Formats: sequence, C-alpha cells, structure tokens
Amino acid sequence: MKIAVLGAGVVGVTTAYFLAEDGHAVTVIDRKPGPGLETSFANGAQISACHAKPWAGPHTPLQAAKWMFEPDAPLLFRPWRWDPALWSWGLKFLANCTDGRVRVNMDRTLRVALYSRAVLKALRQHTNIQYDQQLAGILHIYRTPESFAEGRETAAVLSAMGLAQDVLTPEDCARLEPALAHAARTDLVGGLMSPEDESGDAHRFTQEIAKLAAARGVRFRYGATVRKLEAERRTVTRIVTDQGDETPDAVVLSLGSYSPMVARPLGLKLPVYPAKGYSISVEITKPEAAPTISITDESKFMVFSRLGNRLRVAGTAELAGWNLDLDPVRIAPLKRNAVSLFPEAGAYDNLNAWTGLRPTTPDSVPILGPTVYDNLLLNTGHGTLGWTMACGSGRVIADLIAGRAPEIDMEGLGLERFG
Repeated sequence: MKIAVLGAGVVGVTTAYFLAEDGHAVTVIDRKPGPGLETSFANGAQISACHAKPWAGPHTPLQAAKWMFEPDAPLLFRPWRWDPALWSWGLKFLANCTDGRVRVNMDRTLRVALYSRAVLKALRQHTNIQYDQQLAGILHIYRTPESFAEGRETAAVLSAMGLAQDVLTPEDCARLEPALAHAARTDLVGGLMSPEDESGDAHRFTQEIAKLAAARGVRFRYGATVRKLEAERRTVTRIVTDQGDETPDAVVLSLGSYSPMVARPLGLKLPVYPAKGYSISVEITKPEAAPTISITDESKFMVFSRLGNRLRVAGTAELAGWNLDLDPVRIAPLKRNAVSLFPEAGAYDNLNAWTGLRPTTPDSVPILGPTVYDNLLLNTGHGTLGWTMACGSGRVIADLIAGRAPEIDMEGLGLERFG
C-alpha cells in the first residue's frame, strides 16, 4: 500500500519505520526541514511508564486555580483568555477529574506505555540504535511527607497494574545517585525507583530511526505544509500541501498539537490541546556532580536527564494556545532548581532554552486507531508521553493497517471514547 504519515516527530517517524518494515511504500510529510524538530526536539528525555497518572484528578482544579496568578507556576492556566478550544477541552478535562476516571485513564495510559517500552527494547536489540540512552531507571524524589505519601499511593496502584516501583529512603536515593547526596541530607523525605524505565535523547532517536526508515525505502517530504485532506464517500482521496499533492491508499495523522486543524474540515473533532512545556540543556563541566540516573522531582514538577555530556532539565505546562514564545519567567524555575540540586554540574550561565507544544487530551490518553474514514488512522494526543509511547503506538498502527490484531487491548484508546 501507499501510505502517507503526516508528521515527522518521534511518533510519526517511528510509525513510518514499522509500516516500511511491513513492506508498504511510505511517505512522511512535515513542514520542518528535518525529523524531530518540534515537540520531539528537546523534551524531558524520559521513557517513563511511571508517569501514567493522568493530569486530571480530584485535586487538580483547585490546585490549578491556586496557580492561576503565579507566572512561574508548574501549571499556568488563564481561563479568562478568549479561547473556545481551551474551554471545550477544559470541560472534558473536568469530567475526568474523578477518582473513577483517574483509575480508568491510568490503566489505559499504562497499557500503551508498558507495551511501547517493550517494543523499544526489542527495536534497540534488533537495530543497535543509539540515542544517548540510559537504562538505569527513573528515580522520583519527594520533598514533603504529603507528596511522598501521595506518590506511594500512586505507586501501589501502578504496581497492581503491572509497573513495579521501589520505595526508598533519602539515604537510598543518595546511594543510587551520589549527585543527590547533599539534597538527600537536607531536603528529601524519600523516593521511588522505577527500575525498568529509561531515558534518552528523543531528537537523536528520531533522526536515527528516520535513517533506518529511509534505508527501508521511506520517502521524506520536508518543508511541506499540509493544507487539507480531501475525501469522498468516507475515503481520504488526496493530501493537499503547499508543495504538491499526494494520493495515498491510507493516511496516518500524527501532527501532534496541529492534528485538530487538519481533522476538523473532515468533521472530526479531536480534543487535543497544546500544553506548552519548557526545557534547558546545560553542558556538563563536572561529570561527578551531575546525575547519571534520570530524576523526576515530584515536588517541583521537573525532570532531569543525562544525555551524554549534557544535562536536560524540563518541566512546567502552560495552556496558552499555539504560542511558541520563550518566556524567561517560565525558564527561571528550571535553572533555579537545577542549580539547587546540582550546583557544580554544569555551565548554567550558558544554557540552551527551548519550548514545545505537547498534544494533550483531556484524559491524558493518546488517540490511536481508525476513524469513520476507511483509510484514515489517528496516532496523536500523547501529551507529555510521546517519547514514552512512540514505539508502541507506531507498532499498533502498523498492525491495524496490516489487518493484524494489535498486541494490546485497544479498548478506550480510540476517538470514539469522546463520543
């Protein structure tokens, strides 16, 4: 089959690779000049099934309200902005802020994340792909008894669903990661270890998997913006771009936060809204003072990952539409917390700051699978877990197109769950 994949981020390119592995003639279309140059470019670098807890929960609305007037808050949300897309998404988000929905959504997210982690491991063994990977797990640190208690409760639920985590003392944290020794003595109350999770450079991975895909015959059309999809009788017949058209047999929509714009003229309402995130990358000047294990600071809502000789620090979420302006007020907490935890690790006065739009659904579960159009499939809405879920999501789409039953239960993962 001739298949077009719209989007050259980590999700789209990985999907193209698995489709090519099945023998399809695949074309990837993206407006950027290369692979992985938007949301996949400088994210938190974690392959983190441990982050399966959805954003929407019973305490989230009150917490978000408290943060509304704090410009450097972990989650910035200003509902008074004229933004009908956000209001519509927000109502669906509120409907998911119950204990019952949390458990359902956590199960669905973890199902994809665990499968994807296994697919990535198999892919690495098969291809020897390199992307500054660290396979030592993810360490979660806690600074207050309340947050640590909540973390242990979540860990117990995840454990029952198949994700093992170890409960640690501050001393255990320092033994696992010596760069945390000072914080463990003065500021930590405990930790959780997710030993099977990983970290790695999503941008480098996307570049490398694109090379492997190209070697299998995948054609990449960079610098081409998708204008619209034309359809007849529930079949997409043409992809119109500003650099010429395509007439594939099937289409996979993986445009991240921009997916709703392409789907809307077809009558498909995708509840995907951009959650703007920030990161800084710092050159490591004292390796022994920098972490080697990827760390999630659960009290500061930030992650730290070692990528070769760089330290990646990422966090914050801003619901402010499709705006990509770098706000120094949002960057400052990342630097401040990095300096606090790892003061001698790197050259913090010469950091690289970045921002990107995470395609977020109201329930934090991606949208995978078919649509009412016979030849249009969705692979979008992965939120903060696009890197975590890329390989599994790509394999699922390849299975569906080939007529194979996916290796995971697809219940609750499709667009139909939103009615």
